[in-house]
Amino acid sequence: MIRQSLFAAVALAALAACGPTASAERAAAASVYADTSIAAAMAAETRTPANVARDEWRHPRETLGFFGVEPDDTVVEIWPGGGWYTEILAPLLRESGMLWAVAGEKQLAGVRALIEKDPATYGKIRLAAFPASGGEARVPDGSADVVLTFRNVHNWVMADRGEEAFRQMYAMLKPGGVLGVVDHRLPESADAARERTSGYLKVSTVRRLAEAAGFRLAGESEINANWRDSKDHPNGVWSLPPTYRGGAVDRERFAAIGESDRMTLRFVKPK
Repeated sequence: MIRQSLFAAVALAALAACGPTASAERAAAASVYADTSIAAAMAAETRTPANVARDEWRHPRETLGFFGVEPDDTVVEIWPGGGWYTEILAPLLRESGMLWAVAGEKQLAGVRALIEKDPATYGKIRLAAFPASGGEARVPDGSADVVLTFRNVHNWVMADRGEEAFRQMYAMLKPGGVLGVVDHRLPESADAARERTSGYLKVSTVRRLAEAAGFRLAGESEINANWRDSKDHPNGVWSLPPTYRGGAVDRERFAAIGESDRMTLRFVKPK
């Protein structure tokens, strides 16, 4: 994963020159990770048009580049939901890598639907439980190059399952493997009680959980920052697109804000 070191050097130079701005990091990421494999996967005709429209807010090319995802990696996607990132990861890894989608049985319905609809693109995806217990199928320990979790940690914190989730992710990874985390970001000065209801988390909370499991923080990015997000919405993060939990109430205002301000953290399992 030479690209990780290269990205770190460029990102640090950009930050030193102009501060931690989203535009500076996106420019640095785009220049370093002009990666044809990720770009080709993003351009796949199998992607849902509504999902492609979210690229503006989720920056998958820069994000996967920052996490160092390679086409020949074994990648675990935690709680893939409807398959937003699965639609990119499956074609990216189909030829030379391996993709695991892991969640509870009901939560895997979206990925199962993709496999049934298009086995040529998604048929090689391996499924397992997460968090796994008892005799449930699980990702073999020490088998993954990269584990990715997008906007899930807040759910585990609200359900008091964070420690076990990070412990199991740590076990999946090879020594030197990468854990990539994206989640809704709460200011460090905010009342910690808001983490239980708002869908937002402090970076320090995610770091505490990860480091308690054995991870080392290897990098932070502002790729998915959104400084228009005030993080004090009536329905928490779910006020914003794409959920719009408030329905028509203030919908135009929330649409103008866009998707949430997000932390993007890269952790490493020490060798």
